[in-house]
Amino acid sequence: MSGDISEDAKESLEVASQCLQTAYGVSSEDKHLEVSKSLPHIFSDSTRSEPLRKKEPITEAERAEANKLKEEGNEFMRAEKLEEAVEKYSKAIEIDGSNQVYYCNRAAAFSKMNNHYAAIEDCKRAIDMDANYGKAYGRLGLAYSSIEKHKEAVDCFQKAIEIEPDNEGYKSNLKLAQERLQSVGSPGQINAMGGLDLGNILNNPVLMNMAQSLLTDPNMQQMMGQFMSGGPTEGGYPTNMEGLLEAGQRLAEQMQQSNPELVEQLRRQMTGRDGGSEPSQ
Repeated sequence: MSGDISEDAKESLEVASQCLQTAYGVSSEDKHLEVSKSLPHIFSDSTRSEPLRKKEPITEAERAEANKLKEEGNEFMRAEKLEEAVEKYSKAIEIDGSNQVYYCNRAAAFSKMNNHYAAIEDCKRAIDMDANYGKAYGRLGLAYSSIEKHKEAVDCFQKAIEIEPDNEGYKSNLKLAQERLQSVGSPGQINAMGGLDLGNILNNPVLMNMAQSLLTDPNMQQMMGQFMSGGPTEGGYPTNMEGLLEAGQRLAEQMQQSNPELVEQLRRQMTGRDGGSEPSQ
């Protein structure tokens, strides 16, 4: 797997890969399925003659409409109508995907919905656009804390404080993250490909029932179709491996949102842990 993507993205893609292997009854050990070209080469060859699709710069009217949608999202946030808030922020992003505030605000809504992996991705997008966006680092730290990645949370809060040294909220959150890191450590990253026992999953009726239920979800089926085909993504049509990775990432996020229990079971399979094991120190 490419070394140019984050560890979080690798982990999500590996979970998605294992779910697809389970659903279609295949394994990475099935050598008879090998082809002569790699997936990036296949994709590159199939799209070589397609014209580049470049979005035109937004107009002032579009910019104003996107900002109006953002303000409506903020109103929904204050009213704790989180799904409506996400919808408004997403529409603002569709119009103006270059505004980091929209991603950061949507991350806040995702976090309140306990969809922390989606919040992490939105915070990262906001930071990619503005490396000095303190609020995005702060919200990223909170999202990492919520999934027990305390080392990453500490790093984010320290960066947020570096940008906004007078923010007492960041200082308080940093202290809490440091205390949690010292007491329980941080689970770190998962090497899924070497640790998952596919046979155990296929022979586990509870896991298989959950997987079958998940795979009948129309949203999940659409995501899987995009993952397998390297089809359109939110930012347009992929022109390289990055687009396929984004499709896989979205598949994993949908899995986490639709059935977190199944994802947690898979994580336990990958790490060889049961529910009562202590996190690694």
